[in-house]
Amino acid sequence: MLHPCFANARLYIYTTFMQEKEGFIMNKKQSNVIILGSTGSIGIQALDVIRMHSDSFRVLGLAAKDEVQLLREQIELYQPEYISLADKESIKKLGELGGSGVKKALPGVEGLCELASLPEADIVLVALSGAIGILPTLAAIEARKRVALANKETLVAAGDIVMQEARQQGALIIPVDSEHSAIFQCLAGEARHLHRIWLTASGGPFRDFTREQMKAVDLEMALQHPNWSMGPKITIDSATLMNKGLEVIEAHHLFGVGYNEIEVLLQAESIIHSMVELQDGAFLAHLGRPDMRIPIQYALTYPERMESPVERLDFRTLGAIHFGRPDTQAFPALALAYEAGKAGGTMPAVLNAANEVAVNSFMQRRIDFARIPLLVERVMEMHDMVKQPDLDSILAADAWARVRCEELI
Repeated sequence: MLHPCFANARLYIYTTFMQEKEGFIMNKKQSNVIILGSTGSIGIQALDVIRMHSDSFRVLGLAAKDEVQLLREQIELYQPEYISLADKESIKKLGELGGSGVKKALPGVEGLCELASLPEADIVLVALSGAIGILPTLAAIEARKRVALANKETLVAAGDIVMQEARQQGALIIPVDSEHSAIFQCLAGEARHLHRIWLTASGGPFRDFTREQMKAVDLEMALQHPNWSMGPKITIDSATLMNKGLEVIEAHHLFGVGYNEIEVLLQAESIIHSMVELQDGAFLAHLGRPDMRIPIQYALTYPERMESPVERLDFRTLGAIHFGRPDTQAFPALALAYEAGKAGGTMPAVLNAANEVAVNSFMQRRIDFARIPLLVERVMEMHDMVKQPDLDSILAADAWARVRCEELI
């Protein structure tokens, strides 16, 4: 039995599907798209989808951190009117590369927020990495844009605030993560009957490793994901299973489900992207190739579907689908995420911030792989949690956790 405090989240999902039926979704010929994080893995694949469907989508704005050369190439190809970079120095470097035809270049977080709330924008894809995604996501929601959300940290750190704002504004949040997109699609017309969510995980490159074997993992090993092509940070998170833990917290907020009703299931081939279990014992699963262009495209086209550049799945050549239970002894990060989610308040923000610092340090070869969850756990133990935080408290907890984790390192 699910706790009644989740009724509003359920109502939000149900209302989303009713809006589809009653024709509230915009139906114009070409939608203006903003991509926050256009030079990352998700952003690049989103541009690939848009290029295939250029009659339906137009790139209005692009945002990157400091990848000036790649952004310049994207500007040449997609001709956005607006761009954003991390600072004025990066914007200056972009200008030195030659004329671009860009109407306005916007620096910093303020630039991201302005980009996310442009009056001409229809869809805002938030593909930023880290807690920097929170403020522009809220800006897009307040401007009543459709938000295609590919930034885990926004809901992990500030899920209560973000989902409440979305309900109040009537803004659509369409998840882009393959797992949450799968759940979103499986719940079409079934949200009222949801009993349990089954989040699937490949297990990463070390799914069969023991705790002892994990001590020998190096950076090159951790970056070799067996199924998915992703950015380095999320690839490391997949290797520790922290990524799945963050997705548990996301699912809690997106679908209004208690943590005891969210199960993690290893699915080695990444063919089943997630499942929902309904009240009558029926299971609905979303299957497909492990290619992020499928959920990215669905977030842009919802409630419609279009041809995809992805190779079709052929069950005749698949052979088998394997399942397993995650080992939280070998992968303590998953248990830490459940612990943080159940604690609530500022604890998920602390979990996420400490993990970002620890993973970055591992990628700089400053710490070993097995130390990542140990650092996160220690920072969580040190934190004096705020139970019902406002946004300022969440951002303060995020900053505090980063400093504490760096000090421990």
